[in-house]
Amino acid sequence: MLAGLGAAAAAGALAACGGRTSPVSPSVDAPPADASPAGPSASSGGALTVGAIPDQDPEVLQRLYGLVADSMADALGLGVTYRPVTDYAAAVSLFRTGDLDLVWFGGLTGVQARRQTPGAVVVAQRDIDEDFRSVFVVNEATGLAPSQDLTPLADLRFTYGSQTSTSGFLMPASFLTEQGVDPRGFPGGPGFSGSHDATLQLVASGSYEAGVLNEQVWLARVEAGEVDPAVQLFSRTPPYHDYHWLLGPDAVERLGEDLPERLQDYFLGLSADDPDDARVLELFGAGSFVEARASDHAQIEAVGEQLGLLR
Repeated sequence: MLAGLGAAAAAGALAACGGRTSPVSPSVDAPPADASPAGPSASSGGALTVGAIPDQDPEVLQRLYGLVADSMADALGLGVTYRPVTDYAAAVSLFRTGDLDLVWFGGLTGVQARRQTPGAVVVAQRDIDEDFRSVFVVNEATGLAPSQDLTPLADLRFTYGSQTSTSGFLMPASFLTEQGVDPRGFPGGPGFSGSHDATLQLVASGSYEAGVLNEQVWLARVEAGEVDPAVQLFSRTPPYHDYHWLLGPDAVERLGEDLPERLQDYFLGLSADDPDDARVLELFGAGSFVEARASDHAQIEAVGEQLGLLR
């Protein structure tokens, strides 16, 4: 039932809101930004190129992964470069070709990347990724009060985030379906904003009456006072596994078979009691990093199959 929700529907819905698909982000063809120029050089043990799905404002991502690159370079004795990408598909593609060694993927993009890149290794996830959730939000003009009943959303103009976002599309679509709401049946078809921040902006402006985004971004923006009062929390989803670090096989071949273990030791060793580590954890919205396994995302893989988003 879900497989027909495709690019054509997304394009039509986006045209209604001015055609914007995502915030402006650096081109994947641009020279990579060296996030750790003062760190160890490649000659002292090799170099690692880090990437991430562009799920938030590019300035937020640059600050986050610049700090991570510096911290990782100091801990591992590697040159570490953060390379921004334009969209979710680019992150998967560049990981497959070996242009990105270590990528912070969402659940769905991580499954896609593992399928396309044999030998990829799941390294770690945040503590919050064991119990991740999405939130449905509405414009205050709808008059809707918070509820676990999602059926009132069916009659509203509605936007998801990226079409390959676990928390901004995949799992919310599954939960809507469970409650009898056709995830592609919104008036005019659903929109795809491109990122969680863009979803908030579109619902605030009234371009869409409702939308869905990941709870971590929602809580962070609320705490920072960056959510327009016109945007109201409507509902939280049940929990699921989501984001995780994925390491490519080329990096292991180039930098040593012990690289996955070294990276896992680094992430799991980050401590909130250490001021430098605490900065990294705070930007990730995490108390700690924990072990992760490919099997954690079996539910996401099953829903992705149903949606026709895996190949």
